[in-house]
Amino acid sequence: MKHSTLIEKTIVFVKETLADAEGGHDWFHTQRVFNNALLIANGEKADSLIVGLGALLHDIADSKFYDGDETIGPKIARTFLESVEAEETVITHVENIIKHISFKGGNEKQEFSSKELDIVQDADRLDAIGAIGVARAFNYGGFKNRSLYNPDIKPNLHMNREEYKKSTTPTINHFYEKLLLLKDRMNTKTGKQIAQQRHQFMEEYLKQFYREWNGEPI
Repeated sequence: MKHSTLIEKTIVFVKETLADAEGGHDWFHTQRVFNNALLIANGEKADSLIVGLGALLHDIADSKFYDGDETIGPKIARTFLESVEAEETVITHVENIIKHISFKGGNEKQEFSSKELDIVQDADRLDAIGAIGVARAFNYGGFKNRSLYNPDIKPNLHMNREEYKKSTTPTINHFYEKLLLLKDRMNTKTGKQIAQQRHQFMEEYLKQFYREWNGEPI
């Protein structure tokens, strides 16, 4: 099967699967990650098919919506890719991207690495910061019925993986526990360049948020 045909079939599958997904993890999120991944891949020596499939399938079953089960996404991706007769080496690589792409909190060492994972991971992290990142954070916070901000609940920067997954703190805390950390965790030169501007936007956003929260003059 031609690479372009495999990508097209995957796009159709992902659109159908994520038709009713939460707004921050829907098809449009996947599409943005796909586009960002292709942009970053232009300056990297990487397998474009792996990058495309990894980006398209990275959130096919986000564990946040499956009681923390991180095995479902890779299984769904494998079943689909087998159904369209993708090569086993491709399937295994895409599975590993899905298994290892997410920010887990803490400082756990990543067990799998590849240039393609680096690219897709950067593309996914870029969509978590900047203007869209802010929108997605509050969208998910609302979805989970979390408060916007509570000055009495301080961010916890020392959570382990399980604590991070189970955290129910206000959305503003998420900026300090994840979003503001991503700039320094980008893998590629292009990813780092784009992240810098989006990081600055979030810092300005937080300054404005606190001014408005405290009733300070603008």
